[in-house]
Parts: sequence; C-alpha cells; structure tokens
Amino acid sequence: MEDDVSYESLPVSTTLTAHMVAGATAGIMEHCVMYPIDSVKTRMQSLVPDPRATYRNMFHALSQIIREESVWHTMRGIDATAYGSGPAHAVYFACYEHLKKVLSRPNQSNHLAHGVAGCGATVVHDIVYNPFEVIKQRMQVFASPYKSWLDCVRVTLANEGFGAFYRSFSTQLVMNIPYQSLHFVVYEFCQDGLNRDRRYQPLSHILSGGAAGAVASAATTPFDVVKTLLNTQEKNAVPRGGEGQRGISGMKSAVRTVYRMRGLGGFFSGLPARVVYQIPSTAIAWGVYECFKHYILKHHQTGGGQSI
Repeated sequence: MEDDVSYESLPVSTTLTAHMVAGATAGIMEHCVMYPIDSVKTRMQSLVPDPRATYRNMFHALSQIIREESVWHTMRGIDATAYGSGPAHAVYFACYEHLKKVLSRPNQSNHLAHGVAGCGATVVHDIVYNPFEVIKQRMQVFASPYKSWLDCVRVTLANEGFGAFYRSFSTQLVMNIPYQSLHFVVYEFCQDGLNRDRRYQPLSHILSGGAAGAVASAATTPFDVVKTLLNTQEKNAVPRGGEGQRGISGMKSAVRTVYRMRGLGGFFSGLPARVVYQIPSTAIAWGVYECFKHYILKHHQTGGGQSI
C-alpha cells in the first residue's frame, strides 16, 4: 500500500473537505501566532505617525506599545483575522492542490504549474479575506477609534459603504499574485533540495516554508505599504497627500501619496517586521498543512482506502 499512493499528491479519495480543514487550520495558525509583529508592521508603515507612536525599529515599537498602551493593543483585530483566515485559507489550499494536480505531470516537479496554481488560489483567497484585512488593519493603528471588530464593520459601512472593504482589492492582488507565486516556487524549489522524494519530513517543510515566506515578503513589501494606506485611510496622510477629504481610492493615488510623503524609502517601511512576521508564520502554516496531509495519507493507508 505504501508504494501505491504518493504522499505529495495524496490519494484520489481525499475529499475537498479534508484539504479545506487542513488549509483553514494552517491559515489560522499562520496569522495568529505572530500577530503582535503584524501589528508592529502596520504601525511602522504609517506615513505621518502620531508623535506618541514614532518608533525607531521593530523591537522599540513592540516594547513601547506594550509599555505605553498594553499587551492587548498588540492583539487588537486578531479575532477578525481568525474569522477571516480560516475560510480564506480553506479555499486557498483546496484550490492550490486542485490546480497543481491538474497542471502538473505525475511524479515530475513543475515550478510553472506551482506558480500558476498559486495565482489562481490567491484570487479566490483575496475575494474572501480582503474585508477582514481592512478591519484588522483599522483595529491595529494607533488610537484606533473602534471598540471591536464588529464596531469597525458598522462604522465603516455607515461612513464609507461596502466598497471600503474592497478599496485595496486590486493592490492586494497585485501584491499577492507575485507573492504567492514566488512563495510556492521557492517552497517547491527548497523541497527539491531538502526533500526530493516528497516524503513527510517536518523539518524540511518548516525550513522550506520559512525561506519561501522570507523571500516573497521582502520582494513585495512596496505593495504592502500601499495596501496599508488604502485600508487604513490614515487621517493625517490623506489631506497632506493632496486627495482632500475624499480619501485615497486607488492604487495609483496611494503610490503617489507614499512617494510624495516618504520618497522611495517609504515603500520599504516595516520591511524587517514583515519578514520577521512571515518567516515563522509561513513555516508554521506549511508545517501544520503538511502534517494534516500526512495524517490523511496514513488514514487512507490504514483504513483500506476510505476517504477522509
């Protein structure tokens, strides 16, 4: 039975639900375990920070938030992240596995297929997750006026309409398509070197996932800065950016605002925090996901080919 089923491809009887449960668990773990660093990254991308929220570096930011506000303020918005990342990653991993199976030849690594599968999975993921990303970042900023993530939803809908939750959608796609494509290509490339036989080797999955997250996050940081501005509509930046009180409504406008106020260096604000956040997050996500795949395969082998 061991030789009849490939670990990498999983048995054909594996259900869509199994992929979705594995993906949801991995997604929640990925986003929540390192959440305080994500909060730091959002604050460090502020174009016109409040004098009370001016940070020298990532470690100074984290310690000052905890000292001047509270530990809880590093976790604001984590509930919205958990609610959104579960279903978003469920469809993301299910879509990725399906497209990879369709586009790849049996028993042959295909980096182009992995990249295309990553693109398709990203579009579906962002449709689901974008509103939760907006809520999360509005909860993370200094002196956020929202009492809870539900209060953020209510006030945003009342003041800006439903479109506010997808104002950054095009930017999110422009960032996430290269991010996820590069992420999957680097992950599979590392697996070619560390785990060519594609067996379940937890350390190889963790190392490959961390490397993939580091490379992809560093390369796409400029888009992340633009996305943060679109999501938060930073009150001190919008008028000074020349957009009046109407808000910043598109990627082109946001790019001009960042460049006008911070120059080229502004597009790399929060880069260390973004990379530090992504390395363990993606390592955890891949470790958890591959663990689920291993469990599914073992269940198939010991259960006489029953689906799970």
